[in-house]
Amino acid sequence: MPDPARRPEPDGGTPPLRLTHLYVYPIKSAGVISADTWEVDHFGLAHDRRWMVIDSGGRLVSQRTHPRLALVSPTVAQGRLTLTAPGAPPLELSLRPTGSVDVKATVWDEACDAIRLGPRPATWFSEVLGSPCELVYMPDSTVRPADPVYAPAGIRVSFADAFPFLLISEESLTDLNSKLAQPLPMDRFRPNLVIAGAEPYVEDRLEHFAIGGIPFRAVKPCGRCVVTTTDQATTIRGVEPLRTLATYRKDGGEVMFGQNLVHLGTGRLTVGAPLLV
Repeated sequence: MPDPARRPEPDGGTPPLRLTHLYVYPIKSAGVISADTWEVDHFGLAHDRRWMVIDSGGRLVSQRTHPRLALVSPTVAQGRLTLTAPGAPPLELSLRPTGSVDVKATVWDEACDAIRLGPRPATWFSEVLGSPCELVYMPDSTVRPADPVYAPAGIRVSFADAFPFLLISEESLTDLNSKLAQPLPMDRFRPNLVIAGAEPYVEDRLEHFAIGGIPFRAVKPCGRCVVTTTDQATTIRGVEPLRTLATYRKDGGEVMFGQNLVHLGTGRLTVGAPLLV
C-alpha cells in the first residue's frame, strides 16, 4: 500500500513531505513571527509562548475574550522582543528576562511559576486591551509537563495550551477552503509548522517522523475554538470555519483541525527541509 505521507512525482519519484512555513508566537494568543529558520529548544520553538498576559487573578488572558491581542505584533532582533499595536508606542523587552519567580500564572487549570515583568508592560497591555492585565514570563526553571494523557514522560511545554507544536498541511487548508464561501488564511489556525506534499489531512495519519534531524511524535488531533473564527488582521469574529468544520471534522463533541506534536530532541528547523517518516 502506498505511504499516505508521500505523493508520486510526475517522473515516478517519491518526494517526501516538506516544511513550508515556520511560525513563532512569543506572546501566547498574540501575533506571529514568520521565519525561514528557527532554533528548537527543550520547550519547543525558541521563545514560543514564553510570555503570557494575565488578569488580576493570575489567569490567562487570550483572544477568546480579548480578540485585540491579535493586533499585538512581535519581532525579535539583537536580543530584544519588540511589540507593536495600533495606537501604542513600541514596547521593547529582553528576550531573557531576569528576576525571581514571583507569581503563579494559570493556563486553563494549571498554575505555572512565572516572573512578573513590571508596570511598564502591564500598563502597555492594559491600554491596548482596554482592561487591567499584566505580562509574565516563563523562565527556564519552570517545568510544566505536557499533557501526560497523550505525551510521553519528560516532555515540557511553555504557556502553549498543552503541547509544544501544532502541525497543519497546506492541502488540509486548501480542502477546507474549497468548502467555504470565502477562503481563510492559515493564520486562523495558529500552527507552528506547516507542511506540503501529500493528501489533505495527512497530519492525521502521521505518527513518528523527523524534520531537520529532530524527532517528532504526533500525539493528539487539535480541538479548535472560537479563535479560529477571529480575523487576525481586524479582530472581526464570524462563524467560519467552525460551522463548516463541524460538518465533517467533528469527533467527540470537538471540531478537529491540525495535529499536536511533541519533539524528542533539539536543533534547528529550516523551511524547505523534508519530513522523513
